[in-house]
Amino acid sequence: MAIDPHAAPLSVAARPELTGGRRIGVLLSHGFTGSPFSMRPWGEHLAALGYAVEVPRLPGHGTSVAEANRTRWEDWYAEISRTFEKLAAENDAVVAGGLSMGGALVLRLAADQGDRLSGVMVVNPAVKTLRKDVLALPVLKHVVAAFPAIGNDIKKPGQDEHAYPKTPLKAAASMFGGYKALIPDLGRITVPLLYFRSTVDHVVDESSEPAILGGVSSADVERVSLENSYHVATIDNDADLIFEKSAEFIGRVAG
Repeated sequence: MAIDPHAAPLSVAARPELTGGRRIGVLLSHGFTGSPFSMRPWGEHLAALGYAVEVPRLPGHGTSVAEANRTRWEDWYAEISRTFEKLAAENDAVVAGGLSMGGALVLRLAADQGDRLSGVMVVNPAVKTLRKDVLALPVLKHVVAAFPAIGNDIKKPGQDEHAYPKTPLKAAASMFGGYKALIPDLGRITVPLLYFRSTVDHVVDESSEPAILGGVSSADVERVSLENSYHVATIDNDADLIFEKSAEFIGRVAG
């Protein structure tokens, strides 16, 4: 299956001479129907500061809607886990970040890995939805292959995340299953959390924020409001704020 050139992963080694002699790794996960393209500028910014950066391409992404429908939450999480183990083996500390479903994946990682992870950064993360049609996904996924696209919710003119033109329903059903299993485990998360939230988001509704912020056990939680971006804020008008705040966070929790 051909891979979209925009979906190429990013992998950069640490430069400890820029980070006080410590090797610090950063894992960044893109969201559902997206690709590393939406995370690359963030990753490149952190790499320029000396951090090891890994932005993997989740299975079934950056190829086709049909292939996405053959992958599941377990496949995506396995890739995140594999990437984390690589970073953990090569660095002194690891921080993980994610956009949308990628945020849920790194929260799952934080719940599972405990203090092996130094901190978590999430941008418009999803773990719940108010959409009633999601309740029908267990049946719809056998009847309809895809729904209209959820990609490109971006305020910045001319920006394109190169996401899928449709939403694969079998994969979506698995994603919501992953969310459901994650919610009762959020209390296992104790590491510092940096939470970015767009004031206007047409993809992730207001139900996820209280579930996450009210569910985690982290004593160190910072919420940053993104006033000039929509859902894909990592490549929207507030991208620089995300980059700056995340660099400060990583330096504080892993430095």
